[in-house]
Amino acid sequence: MGIVKFLFITILVMWVIRMLLKLVFPLVLRNIFNNMQQQANGAQQAPRRPEGSISIDYMPPKPKAGNVDKLGDFVDYEEVK
Repeated sequence: MGIVKFLFITILVMWVIRMLLKLVFPLVLRNIFNNMQQQANGAQQAPRRPEGSISIDYMPPKPKAGNVDKLGDFVDYEEVK
């Protein structure tokens, strides 16, 4: 009797899982594909510039020139024989 009860419960659980997957899986896939399509459409609608135009978004700051203090001390070298 115990094995029949176990098989019945197992079959029932597997059937419920299968029905849930049939209902949920298409909804999840549809949501994922809609998001991917929206991202692709957003990338295509980027503002287009004429060919050959250059746009610089970031320019790094220029270092200060002529700062001798950072170079260190100069030591004369003499060869001793």
